[in-house]
Amino acid sequence: MNKKEIVTGFFIGILASILGSYLFITLFTNFDFVSGIQIMKSEGKLGKIITLGSILDLIAFAVLLKLNKEIIARGVILAVISITILTFFA
Repeated sequence: MNKKEIVTGFFIGILASILGSYLFITLFTNFDFVSGIQIMKSEGKLGKIITLGSILDLIAFAVLLKLNKEIIARGVILAVISITILTFFA
């Protein structure tokens, strides 16, 4: 098992979640990204935004499996698990 590939997958997963959250906030709300995050956090909806942003992780996972990059795909799953734990405690 190559740890560099797992770390690469982890960063792909984190970046995909951030990108998905950014796209959701900018396309479906009237806020920009930073103020949208602050407002959603104050309303207690930040976990839902992060969950919707993680849809891109599913796409990244499927593409990586299609390309036979199973170790990198494990890193994406690790990122999703980390984001889930972070969401529970934030």
